Formats: sequence, structure tokens, C-alpha cells
Amino acid sequence: MQPITIRNLTFAYPGQAPLFTDCNLDFSSDWRLGLLGRNGRGKTTLMQILQGRLEYQGTVTSRLNFAVFPMTITDPTAFTGDALQAAIPNQNLEQWQIERELGVLGVDAALLWQPYQTLSGGERTKVQLAALFAQDNAFFLLDEPTNHLDLAGRQQVADYLAKQHSGFIITSHDQDFLDRVIDHTLVIERHQLVLGQGNYSAYFQQKEQRDRRAQAVNRQLKTEIKELQHTRQQRLQWAQRAENKKRGNSHADKGFLGAKAAKMMKKTISTANRLDQTISNRQGLLKNVEEVVPLTLNYQPHHQQTLLTADRVTLTIDGRQLFSPLTWALHQHEQIALVGPNGAGKSSLIRAITGHFAGETAGELSVPTGLTVSYVRQDYATNTGSLRQFASQHSLPYDQLLNLLRKLGMERAAFTVPIEKMSMGQQKKVELARSLLTPAQLYIWDEPLNYLDTYNQQQLTKLINEYRPPLLFVEHDQHFINTIASQQVAVTPLDSANQG
Repeated sequence: MQPITIRNLTFAYPGQAPLFTDCNLDFSSDWRLGLLGRNGRGKTTLMQILQGRLEYQGTVTSRLNFAVFPMTITDPTAFTGDALQAAIPNQNLEQWQIERELGVLGVDAALLWQPYQTLSGGERTKVQLAALFAQDNAFFLLDEPTNHLDLAGRQQVADYLAKQHSGFIITSHDQDFLDRVIDHTLVIERHQLVLGQGNYSAYFQQKEQRDRRAQAVNRQLKTEIKELQHTRQQRLQWAQRAENKKRGNSHADKGFLGAKAAKMMKKTISTANRLDQTISNRQGLLKNVEEVVPLTLNYQPHHQQTLLTADRVTLTIDGRQLFSPLTWALHQHEQIALVGPNGAGKSSLIRAITGHFAGETAGELSVPTGLTVSYVRQDYATNTGSLRQFASQHSLPYDQLLNLLRKLGMERAAFTVPIEKMSMGQQKKVELARSLLTPAQLYIWDEPLNYLDTYNQQQLTKLINEYRPPLLFVEHDQHFINTIASQQVAVTPLDSANQG
């Protein structure tokens, strides 16, 4: 156990507002820290600062070696074992150590003898984690290890991390996963680092309690501010009426009334200044509460009750059947989650329903004639050009598109960036905004949470629970599935070798 100390940390990218301002923090190398915060708040940046990869003001003190996920694999054509050893220089890491960790993780060590580039995304994650934790005297910085993992893979990695004696900092948007692996939270809240004890659920409960107290304080302060502003305006109006009365009275002693009006005006201005200061003080006490901004959905209910039916449906690619026959139906106001391991054929099934599947379909898929479907794709590389061009191409109101993107947390500065040049999170928000704005009677979303933070997840959860639109979706976040799905359909692969 060794301390890690941060003192007076300040950092900003050139030409941008500071991400951190005079931050101080102490934590221990045996802690399992969940690094939380909105996308763009600086989670990855903080990890880079700890590694010494960015220049900053302040000090970061530690004797530890920081080991980072994801690794940089320089030669993906090499055998996996060789590629992993090359990615961790100066550690004298031997292959038997990686094999040992793979055994703890429950992964076949034969993967080490396959070319790295032939591994699935989930397999790459697992072998990299095994190589990292084979090191001694390291503190681990794990940036989104749940990406590319299906539900079973996330459970497998969570079990593995729970067995580790070494500490780490981890980022993930999977709340259930974080609950299983962390014992402290480190939250980036508008330029500051806030340390807490417990898992994600403990943090979220405490945050909700703090937010409720802060909102109550804010309501009281706003009422006081409104009353003070009214009093200030009222005093100024009284003084103005007295001045007008002096001017309109031709028989009065102008000298006397003028002196009296001047005295009253001076007193009123002094009172107004004091009220201004009081208002300013009250405004300074307002709590900075980040409320979940509600989203809207252009849902157009269909007149039929059953919107999608699958009767003993199977899919075949190059003569290989993907999964066991499926029979289910999606009705109005139902939300069905397609669940199963990577490679089972969930996305292929969605492509078959939307008319984009290139293989063969057996059984019957039926939808009402003329049903309008809004589809969130996993691959949206075809979204290019300016946001104005995108809005025109998809018949979306441009101002509503920008407004919705702001609600999703996209900075205005990104509005002028071509979509293909945006970050993956920003591109995902554009794809999602298109779906929400498009008039539709059925929604089909393929992994909608990819690249979105927990704030956006809360927005989508509240949206679905409010509108209850008919929705068919694929997602690996168990918390999201449990929260919104009215039914789960298991897609069982016939060829286990396709699982990632």
C-alpha cells in the first residue's frame, strides 16, 4: 500500500476552459476507484496526467508504476503472447505469468498462440487485462474495459477484478459492473475532484440526497432573490413618483421639494445598492446542481396493437445458421431486449428486420404495412458533413436538432465540426438525435449506450419510461436492460466459436 498525492492540480487544453482548478487529492494504491463524470469532463485526461503524459500545474507524487488499459499493440500480426510482452517493456514479463492470470480470468491460454489481429474485441480486452495484472508493483489505470464485452464477458471481468489485491482507477458507464468492482468513487464535478467511499450505487444515492437538499436551498434562495428584486424595483418607483410630483406642482416651494426629493433619491439609491449586494450574495449561495434535462420523442402511435412478429425465425450466413429459431411478438408500449453473447446474431436479426441483412432468413418476420421505424445503428460512418446538411438530408428541423444535441451535452463549439471529425461520443449523439426527432411508430436501437455517459443513460431511461414507445433494442448494460425492458428475448448461438 502506497500513497498517491495530488496537490494544486490545474490543467486546461490550449484555448479551452480549465478541466481542473487547484485540485487536491490523497488516495491509496490498494483502493479500487471508480472514476466518474460526464463525457468531456477530463476522465481520460486525469489518467494521462497521472502517467506524466501531459504538462500541468501542481504536483502528482507517487512511487508506483502506472499500467494502462487499453495497451498500444504495435504489431497486431504477431502472436498474442509476443504482442502483449512487447506492449509492456522493461517488466521482464514472462508468458507463464500471463497464462496464470488467464487461468484466474477463465480464458483459454491457447489465445496467446493466435495472431493478435484474429482475436475478437472481447478476447483482446481479456488478454490485455491478464497481461496488465501479471505485473508487480503497479497501479492500474483502466479506461473503459467494458467496451466490446457482452453481458457474460462483463460478468467474467468483474469477477476477475474482484479477486485482485492491487488497486486501480477504472472508468466505465456500466453501473452494475462498477458496483461489483469498486470500493471508492472519484467524481469529476466541474473542475474539481470529489472523493467518496463505497460503490457506484452508494455514490448515486448520496448524490441524489445532496441534490435534493441543494434544490430545496435553491428554491428558497430564488424566492428570496425574487422578493428582493421586487422590493428594489418598488423603492425606485416610489422615488421616481416623488420626483415626478415635484416637477408637476407649480405652486410648491421648489427649493424645499427639490431638497426633499434629492434626499429621498439618495436614500433610495443607497437602499437599492444594499439590495443589489444582498441579491448578489444570495445568488452566490445558489448550489450548482446538475439536473437531468428531459428529452423528447417524436412518437406517432400506430393503430394496430401488434407491431412486430417473429415466428420460428432463423438467419443463415454462408450456409451457417446463426441461432436457434426465435418466436416472439412486440406490442404497443412494450420494450423488448435482445440478449445473448457477442456473435450470437442479435445485430444480424435487427438488420433482417430493417431490411439490411445480406444472408438468408427462414421463418416469418412480419410488420404492419407502412409502419415507420426509427433505427439507431451501431455503425453510422455514413453520417458526414455539417449538422445543417445532416438535418436537411433527414428532413429534421435544424434548430430542434441543435437544441436536442445541447440537451445531450454536446458543446456548441462542436456544432461547426463536420460529423465525421467529431468524437465517437458526439457522433453517437447525432445518430441518437436523428432517431428521437424522426416521426416513428416503432423504435429499433442497436447498442444505444455505446460512447454515452451515465447522465445520458439517465436521460434515455426517463424518456422511455415516460413515453413507453414500442422499442426493440440490443444492449450489454444489465442495469439499463433491467430498468426499461418489459421482456427479454434470448438469442442462443448455434456455433459457440462465434462468441466474442
